[in-house]
Amino acid sequence: MSAFVPDKLLQKITAAKGWLYVKRLVIALLALPLLFLLLHLIFPLRDAVAYSTIITDERGQVLHAYLTPDQKWRMKTELSEISPLLQKAIVAKEDRYFFHHPGVNPFAVGRALVNNIFKGRRTSGASTITMQVARLLHPQKRTAGAKVVEAFRALQLEWKYSKKEILQLYLNLVPYGGNIEGVKSAAWLYFQKSPEHLSLAEIVALSIIPNRPSSLVVGKNNDAIIEGRNMWLQRLAAANVFTKHEIEDALAEPLLATRHSVPRHIPHLAYKLSRASSDNNIKSFIWLNTQLKIEKLVADYVRSLRLHHINNASVVVIDNQSHKVVSYVGSADFYDTTDGGQVNGAAAVRQPGSTLKPLVYGLCMDEGLLTPKQVLYDVPIVYDGYAPENYDRQYSGPVTVEYALAHSLNIPAVRSLKQLGKDKIVGKLSAIQFKQIRKDESKLGLSLILGGCGTTLEELTGLFSAFANGGTFVAPRYAQTDERPLQVPVLSPSAAFFINNMLSKADRPDFPINWQATEHMPRIAWKTGTSYGRRDAWSIGYNKRFTVGVWVGNFSGQGVPDLSGAETATPLLFKIFNSIDYNSSESWFAPPEGTEQRQVCTQSGLPPSAYCTEKTLDYFIPLVSATHTCEHAVEIKVDPEERISYCSQCAPQSGYRKKLYPHILPEMQAYFAAKGTAYEQVPPHNPACEKIFQTGGPQISSPQNATEYFVSKSNPEPIQLSAQAGNDVSKLYWYVNDQFYKATGANEKPFYLPAEGPLKISCTDDKGRNRNVNIVVKYVDF
Repeated sequence: MSAFVPDKLLQKITAAKGWLYVKRLVIALLALPLLFLLLHLIFPLRDAVAYSTIITDERGQVLHAYLTPDQKWRMKTELSEISPLLQKAIVAKEDRYFFHHPGVNPFAVGRALVNNIFKGRRTSGASTITMQVARLLHPQKRTAGAKVVEAFRALQLEWKYSKKEILQLYLNLVPYGGNIEGVKSAAWLYFQKSPEHLSLAEIVALSIIPNRPSSLVVGKNNDAIIEGRNMWLQRLAAANVFTKHEIEDALAEPLLATRHSVPRHIPHLAYKLSRASSDNNIKSFIWLNTQLKIEKLVADYVRSLRLHHINNASVVVIDNQSHKVVSYVGSADFYDTTDGGQVNGAAAVRQPGSTLKPLVYGLCMDEGLLTPKQVLYDVPIVYDGYAPENYDRQYSGPVTVEYALAHSLNIPAVRSLKQLGKDKIVGKLSAIQFKQIRKDESKLGLSLILGGCGTTLEELTGLFSAFANGGTFVAPRYAQTDERPLQVPVLSPSAAFFINNMLSKADRPDFPINWQATEHMPRIAWKTGTSYGRRDAWSIGYNKRFTVGVWVGNFSGQGVPDLSGAETATPLLFKIFNSIDYNSSESWFAPPEGTEQRQVCTQSGLPPSAYCTEKTLDYFIPLVSATHTCEHAVEIKVDPEERISYCSQCAPQSGYRKKLYPHILPEMQAYFAAKGTAYEQVPPHNPACEKIFQTGGPQISSPQNATEYFVSKSNPEPIQLSAQAGNDVSKLYWYVNDQFYKATGANEKPFYLPAEGPLKISCTDDKGRNRNVNIVVKYVDF
């Protein structure tokens, strides 16, 4: 044909054909990405991986782990856990051009094709690490078609992930025998260490297992594993991947690995954290060595209590500097099914006994109502039908706040709460996430200070850590995934300091008698509590370093006569402090700025008046604490024989003298009368005085005003009439519906059988002062 076509025309045709080929090549090259995108949309990459939830301690050591939904141990290896040694060894063995190809290595594919054709069998699959990840994500039979799919999936992976992330996926998915997948699972279950701490010998030993998982079983076929490991170490040496010295050390390293159980520490906290977080790797703040010590102490201590039918205990330890929970024991033995070991006692809602008393006293101090040496009255009292009693059903009379707290007296605490108002303490507890108290807020009354509410050991331990933190509550942190902790000012720094000093005194009835329990123990402040029916024993202590909360009892709620916070929970508290802060020289809390001392009268704890002879020093908060002076004594004008007293209006011009008499409140008079305690009384007032007494009338304590009384029709019982009168009163006169009923002595308590319907009960003293109450009586069939 060229003979009939001019040369120039032939050249043009040839050039046109070449340009056509180039155009087709360009179109093909442009079409391939479009085809890839189309296929990617039609066949999206399924790369969701279910990982085992693991909980680690503060150093990253695995404390607890859970199987994946498909029952695999597949712990996620984080990028930070892929050490340079691990990366180097795996890439050198599996895919040395991993960081240079796009997911498929065309040279390896060509080499594998040639080898397989010439040898007549499959000798090499040319799989890259990316292609292996694709196969692990989308497992299928190994065929030529499957290889094409793997290559496509590999390109999808390379498009979506970085090389480091693809290597991470590989290390998380590669099988290591049985139900173990991923290098982290293998490292922990075979070598009990994290991946970044694996040696070269261990890495290479693990790397050969996926090729022959049925014949290379760790702990069973270790000799075969060593043989395969050493062969690959020699190959790595020949390729100059590692130094001669590194290879020699690896070859000499023995393989003593076997399959271990997954760690099962902190089972209660692990469950709590796994339920609260969607993360796979939950990093707790637990100090493992401290945790193991405390678990042993709790188990041994509860074993000694079982003879007394006390079967369980829980402990929470907070690091006061960081507010992290460093130890958490939910029960004495998680695996003890006979005593409900799987119940989490640290999170269970229980009655707190007297453990909230420090808070009410601290709040009263911030309101200017109390100071540490101020005097309260531990005598019988009734508030709207509620008559609190002390633990031993005895009364101490006048006591200081610090004595009342150290001896955990109930009545002074209830008096203080009544004066403070229960809404203030309920508001504080709600603000710091006392969940049950928040739920029951409208139902709570004065009894909450004696345990008539619901709290948990977690909550109480967090509250007491606020005392160690200058009165500011910082929510305890359980894991690094916790949000920014809640911060709430609970007490002023001054009030917190007062509480710390009062709770750290050694002259307390609940201080251990055994000197060995306290010989090297650091100074701590602590408070005990025992719930109604002796179902819960509490002891919560703290110093600058730690706050430790202890609960002892039975998860069944069974009360035990021998159970008490002081005798049952405090010894364990002291053992724990002896273990975690033994012989500590940590300084104690110093008085904060704005805290001062002043002289007060020992009789009242108030600034002294001219009549105060005995004085002492007491802490107070300037511009907050009460400044009114002591009134424990009153100067009275009496006749020379001290038979009558005079007021300012009836005192004669002469013939009288002045004398100091104790100023005793009506409730204290009733207390002294009940005990038969003699005290100096003010003589009866001048009967010739015409002044009308309008104040200071008797206080009717029974019956209670605005109350319904139900009386049995078949067996009616009378109502007791009781009133507290001034110490200048000798006679009381009782009236019912304005009709005279009976005259009694000042401390007598007559009975009255009422008629049905509304009643007005009146009491008038011999000075003409009167008080009334109104009640409703209903007769019913019981």
